[in-house]
Amino acid sequence: MENKTAAVQMRDITKRFGTVLANDRVWLDIYKGEILALLGENGSGKTTLMNMLSGIYFPDEGQIFINGEEAVIRSPRDAFGYGIGMIHQHFKLVDVLTAAENIVLGLKEPGRLNMDEVAKKVKAICDTYGFEVDPYQKIYNMSVSQKQTVEIVKVLYRGADILILDEPTAVLTPQETEKLFAVLRNMRDAGKAIVIITHKMHEVEELSDRVAILRHGQFVGDMLTKMTNAQEMTNMMVGRPVTLNIERPDPVDPKPRVEVKNLTVRDMEGTLKLEDVSFTINSGEILGIAGISGCGQKELLESIAGLQPVESGSICYVEDDGTREELVGKDPLSIADMGVCLSFVPEDRLGMGRVGSMDLTDTMMRRSFRMGKSFFTDRKNPRLLAEKVVKDLDVVTPGVSTPVRRLSGGNVQKVLVGREIASAPSVLLTAYAVRGLDINASYTINDLINQQKKSGVAVVKVGEDRDRLVELCDRILVLCGGKVSGIVEGRGASKPDVGMMMTRLGGKKNA
Repeated sequence: MENKTAAVQMRDITKRFGTVLANDRVWLDIYKGEILALLGENGSGKTTLMNMLSGIYFPDEGQIFINGEEAVIRSPRDAFGYGIGMIHQHFKLVDVLTAAENIVLGLKEPGRLNMDEVAKKVKAICDTYGFEVDPYQKIYNMSVSQKQTVEIVKVLYRGADILILDEPTAVLTPQETEKLFAVLRNMRDAGKAIVIITHKMHEVEELSDRVAILRHGQFVGDMLTKMTNAQEMTNMMVGRPVTLNIERPDPVDPKPRVEVKNLTVRDMEGTLKLEDVSFTINSGEILGIAGISGCGQKELLESIAGLQPVESGSICYVEDDGTREELVGKDPLSIADMGVCLSFVPEDRLGMGRVGSMDLTDTMMRRSFRMGKSFFTDRKNPRLLAEKVVKDLDVVTPGVSTPVRRLSGGNVQKVLVGREIASAPSVLLTAYAVRGLDINASYTINDLINQQKKSGVAVVKVGEDRDRLVELCDRILVLCGGKVSGIVEGRGASKPDVGMMMTRLGGKKNA
């Protein structure tokens, strides 16, 4: 790169996990004063490559040079010694500690227990780059963006000049994303070398200076961001031309399937999450749910699925013949016993969605084990389903006997979505179904959701990407502060209008 100094040079980096070749002789340069976007499909080896740079894995072959000198990085502590810090997609903070306590946790430097001195150093870092952190605030009282900020300040406090961010905007609102981008630009301008792993092409184009692309564990090329576009980058990731158009078929004979009336929900601490929410979910259409993170989307879907206690209100399932069944007060098993086939792809794919030690067959069996009539558990059909999901959704895995904890986050998401859709539901609830998925996989999942709609399923799709909601959904319900700000037709909605409704009450109703 012209007028750029290499902070990191990775040469012939190779990493295997059993029979899986995760990285195959990768060459990659990372420059000071630059934001590099590392792109690739799910399972292409992006996070594995960065995990070797940050000391979580050790390469089987190859060399890493930091500032021109060969480095041996066997642990995150070694990585910090070379000025490398990684902010992971799933934060590694202790909830009951303050921001300052998390920032110095594990350090042995003198004065680390003097929280006032630590707070001064944290404030100095924040003032330099434009962060906002209260050093004395407990982690459990923080929003997602505040937790991410603590993670970034933590690595800067340890002297990191090379920062790696894995899916940094996955759970951020548009406003929080803009604030993060401003900070990252300040850090770049101060000479930091920054790597972001992301699947959001518009963010790549807006933020990065250069893109590097992996495919099937191999480095296939890099280029200046200003010299390429989303279509070219996607084609390089997949290895063939990819159509990026989202189909939106007309609703298929829409009829009320679930009616929610005057729903009010509080969380375990008594905080009001939903207040007097009313709307209808129709069969044969996709209802989008938009809103800033934490505005009640999670509680809304969990209430319908029988996972969240309801303070007041009604949730009625409507049969084709008009028969109505009240779902409030019933758990998921009771709802299933009523004959209501409801599928739920949760927001927390790593916690609620799966058991890490289970393999893909057992993960499928979690959905079907109650259907067996024998004393012995049926594993044949779940195994066939697992094989079908792996094939249809191109899940990168050595086989269906692989524990799901060994899959990348995006591949876990594919498994969960495939499992829920395969149960032939009448109502499909999805929370951030394409979060963490590469662009090609995202279109595959959206196509599957469209197929469900065509078959008459009532689909609810919670998402943070307004572009996709406007392009895919037939109607969009907007939540603001736990209340319905408005319901608009997807075909007539505009992103600015939806964004305004997300941040203030009042808007178009009953579309």
